[in-house]
Amino acid sequence: MFASLPPGIIMLLGACAVPFIPHISRQIWMLVMIGLSAWGLTTGDGIHAIWHVMGYDLVLYRADALTMPFAIIFHLAAALNVIYSWHDKKWQEHTASLSYAGAAIAAVHAGDLITLFIWWEATAITSVFLILASHTERARKASMRYLVFQVTSGVLLLCGAAVLAANGQSILFEKMELGSLASWFIFFALGIKAAFPFLNGWLQDAYPEATPTGTVALSAFTTKLAIYALARAFPGTEYLIWIGASMTALPVFFAVIENDLRRVLAFSLNNQLGFMVVAVGVGSELAINGAVAHAFVHIIYKALLFMSMGAVLHQVGTIKASALGGLYRQMPFTMVCCVIGAMSISAFPLFSGFVAKSLTMSALGDTGIVWAYFVLLFASAGVLEHSGIKIPYFAFFAHDSGLKTTEAPLNMRIAMGIAAVLCVAIGVYPAALYSILPYSIDYHPYDASHVTGQLQLLIFAMLAFVLLIRMKLYPPEIPSVVLNSDWFYRRLAPMVGMPMLRGVMTLWHWLIGVLSHIKTMIWDAVDTVMDNPISGPTIPGRAVLVQAILLTIILIFGYAVAS
Repeated sequence: MFASLPPGIIMLLGACAVPFIPHISRQIWMLVMIGLSAWGLTTGDGIHAIWHVMGYDLVLYRADALTMPFAIIFHLAAALNVIYSWHDKKWQEHTASLSYAGAAIAAVHAGDLITLFIWWEATAITSVFLILASHTERARKASMRYLVFQVTSGVLLLCGAAVLAANGQSILFEKMELGSLASWFIFFALGIKAAFPFLNGWLQDAYPEATPTGTVALSAFTTKLAIYALARAFPGTEYLIWIGASMTALPVFFAVIENDLRRVLAFSLNNQLGFMVVAVGVGSELAINGAVAHAFVHIIYKALLFMSMGAVLHQVGTIKASALGGLYRQMPFTMVCCVIGAMSISAFPLFSGFVAKSLTMSALGDTGIVWAYFVLLFASAGVLEHSGIKIPYFAFFAHDSGLKTTEAPLNMRIAMGIAAVLCVAIGVYPAALYSILPYSIDYHPYDASHVTGQLQLLIFAMLAFVLLIRMKLYPPEIPSVVLNSDWFYRRLAPMVGMPMLRGVMTLWHWLIGVLSHIKTMIWDAVDTVMDNPISGPTIPGRAVLVQAILLTIILIFGYAVAS
């Protein structure tokens, strides 16, 4: 019975019962719901559920080679988040995280744009409560800005579907070419959720404001759902190479100077998405495999890094680099897990990031697009600087902050331990990952050129970090505010627009006042000219006369201006 339901639906239904289930039993219930949802993946490839409504065939459940790896990792991420948040007794956050994961999984299996839109918006509505759960003023404001972006993305997606339907075209969610109005609507809808340049402010703004457990859940689903959608709809779109390359490079500079370590990871997340977007833009079978593999392993090692920083925040109450340091003595297990996550995201050989990133770099090298290849090399070095070294160094080493604490709760350590083991296992035995990718490949990441080239890059980046630290040229970790690209429409636009709007409104009120004064003068003049206003024209008649005179004045003025 459960196998016939679209995966994710059972998780959404199960989330409705979470508020009524006692703590501890609640977590077991959530794991059971995730397991039942995952059972639906055994149905196999094909279209398994169609709903005929209003003359349209809505494909509720489509499974194929592209949906499978995303469905697997989304279920795994949902289970890890349940374990990581086991100590948390707030049912609101558990309800939101389970329904959020369920909506993302259901969206992956949507076969048409209307069904995709429904789950697209469901991920926005459910995930915003993970940010609100912090109960701070910053979180409340960030959640509202987050919701505006996410809902806007859904509206654009619906606009694209509506234009296709109005033109009598298919609304099936499949590959499309950029050029039509509908395709551009859909492209920008996916771009917002994938955090394209100048559309990425919501990510760094909102994710660090969520709770320690909420940030882990947020890091897994929204942006990877967008990568899946881009791989489905726009593989081989050359614009994506340019967009993805800028995504890999620009966040490096922000991450290096950021003091909030969870915000550093948010910039790093944006950087990693760029690699996936470039791979989708290349569009070859090897490149799509690279995008999917990168998304798969990224969910694990990024969750591990967010979990380790969440554990630090949970134990000491701060995640500012300037206030941390020396925690390796009190939190050794968390430190080891953080280092494993850092080595994975930096693509060290024998770690998961290496076997995934190699696919993308090889596919890009095959295209001969040299400039993009070197941009990604630079970005790879930057990843080591801000996530591979900065995160563990300033959190656990650097100077001794004097903070006294103990190791993270057992459930947090179990979740981090599972993720750490997966990072190593995938790196040591990549064939398991490669076997679930969309296209069959015979690829060997551990050849001499890949290994030596990556090690040279990593050693160079590490030496650069050491030299910058020794020479005191590395940006100091001090309390600061890093302005992101959203400054242009959050600050600059109101700063410029509000005075202009006030000026226009002042001119408008002045004009209304002048016209009212002229109307009064004309009215008085008409009453004066008429010896007996009572026996003269009626009140409505005089009003028409006044309006006619005003209209004549306006027409004369308009003609003079036009001439």
